[in-house]
Amino acid sequence: MTSSISILKGLHPGIVLERELKIRQLPKGRFAMSIQEFPQTLVSITKGKRRMNTNLSLKIEKALQLEEGFFMLLQVYYDIAEEKKKQQNSVPDISKLRPALFWDTRFDKIDWVKQKTAVLNRVNERGNEQEKQEIDRFYSNLTEKKGIS
Repeated sequence: MTSSISILKGLHPGIVLERELKIRQLPKGRFAMSIQEFPQTLVSITKGKRRMNTNLSLKIEKALQLEEGFFMLLQVYYDIAEEKKKQQNSVPDISKLRPALFWDTRFDKIDWVKQKTAVLNRVNERGNEQEKQEIDRFYSNLTEKKGIS
């Protein structure tokens, strides 16, 4: 299991479940009914719109004769990957910003999303070219990923 988990790290468990059901030629609806779950639940998980829970994971693993905890491990690794993405994109690269630019506050106290207008004004008025590029990069990435305007 360890080798297959390392290959699948970061994938939503629903993707793996979808593939497993296809390989075994099991229709999702019929499989869901066989483990006494709603077909909509299984479909939501296979589309990555819903998290895998422990109860469902155990039912699926038993029915498919997989090692206990397999889907929950996938869920944890997926959650870790998603959290890393959030953390990576939650603040600009501070090393490219001079502390003097934000002389009146600490970097760790700035809410980069809520104070976007103030940050943009400050950097555009007082920032150098590198700082402007970093703030532009940060907010354009943030806008693309989260739909923030």
